[in-house]
Amino acid sequence: MTINVCLAGATGWAGSELARGIAATNDVRLTSAVARKRAGENLGAVLGDRRLDVSIYPTAAAALAQPCEVFVEYTRAETAAANIRTALEHSVHVVVGSSGVTDEQYAEIDALARQRGRAVLACGNFALTMVLLQKFAAMAAKFIPSWEVIDYAYEAKPDAPSGTARELANRLGAVRRPDSPLPVEQTVGMREARGAEIAGTRIHSVRLPGFVLGAEVIFGMPDQTLTLRHNAGASAKPYVDGALLAIRKVSTLTGVHRGLDVVLDL
Repeated sequence: MTINVCLAGATGWAGSELARGIAATNDVRLTSAVARKRAGENLGAVLGDRRLDVSIYPTAAAALAQPCEVFVEYTRAETAAANIRTALEHSVHVVVGSSGVTDEQYAEIDALARQRGRAVLACGNFALTMVLLQKFAAMAAKFIPSWEVIDYAYEAKPDAPSGTARELANRLGAVRRPDSPLPVEQTVGMREARGAEIAGTRIHSVRLPGFVLGAEVIFGMPDQTLTLRHNAGASAKPYVDGALLAIRKVSTLTGVHRGLDVVLDL
């Protein structure tokens, strides 16, 4: 059975690589694409790949006029939540690779997804190394009482923390809240220096040239620390296999689910 896909953000850094990955499969087919600045053009012509003979539309609503089973959200933070809702209103499953959707927005989206009997699989990162970091970090949190997260990204990334870091913090928080010997309220100086808090975890976002995307969690206990770190390079290819897996598996779920490991046997 072929899975028909609408890809939003199809001409972007990650979306264009996924589009080429879809073209190389036998069981997933691209039926439409969303890219506001290239609307009205042919995706294959834009990306230089004749296999991608589909039209580019300016909005998710316009692209979803072409029937599909899965909508992939790979646009910007300011449009992601609205695009997800639009896809659910068209009774389509959603795979999310975009950052910037808040926990409050996901709670609202979960209610809509369950009402429609559809699923949203939101992955802050499709790379296998990041999926394993999340898994190992959750294991470590059972035994090590304190930790903090460092979120790395390129200098122009607008959302902070990243979706990857948010997802990691929420997973750690689901295990337990970390010990905090000195509450932030007792900080002498600038409390902002202690970072933001998500699900009890302190997160410090670094935005500098030289980074693409990365995440690091540092666990500490007396006289010992454990560091787990994921680094991504300049290519989007590491994310393709994970995104394809999410596309193939999202229909087995209902409601909002966070993280690729939901559909992996880990």
